[in-house]
Amino acid sequence: MAVYKFRVTFEDHEDVSRDLEIKSTQSFEDLHSAILSSIGFDNKEMASFFMSDDNWKKGREITLADMSDGEGKIPMMKKSRLCDFIADPHQKIYYVYDFLNEWAFRVELLKIIVSEEIGAMYPRCVKINGEAPKQHDAGPKVVPVPEDFVEEEVLVEESNESSDSEEADAEDGVEKISLDELTPGEPDAEEEPREGED
Repeated sequence: MAVYKFRVTFEDHEDVSRDLEIKSTQSFEDLHSAILSSIGFDNKEMASFFMSDDNWKKGREITLADMSDGEGKIPMMKKSRLCDFIADPHQKIYYVYDFLNEWAFRVELLKIIVSEEIGAMYPRCVKINGEAPKQHDAGPKVVPVPEDFVEEEVLVEESNESSDSEEADAEDGVEKISLDELTPGEPDAEEEPREGED
């Protein structure tokens, strides 16, 4: 009985991968569970495999649960054996887990092993590269304060300082006149005549 060796890579974290071996007669549901187990994700969300071409373009879908309305029924993972869908020795499969957060993976067939290892339990993870990201964020997300909001706060503080100094000047008996109170063209009464002028 043949064994498929797949490399599973996070689409957004290409340095993180897992090499899995699985019997050709096992189901896509077995592969689905093996992927999640190898990266430490739970098995509580919806998922689908998409048979892909060399450019990872999505083709035929194999889903965990049939959500279609009856037209064009989609094959179920539990009832779909790998060997019934894989013809290319370098088959590429696009895998999506948790449609809300959309964890995307690239599953590539690396090798077809002619016979299984005696006593081995399949599917199994045979190689780990990189630490998988956490499925769920730990704690609340920190939202950065917009720069314009910070500037506004600084301006308010400066404005308060200015009003405080005005109050202090008023207490010292210094009268301040705004520009609006001056009549245009009217000379300042306290201005001294310049030298050479009458």
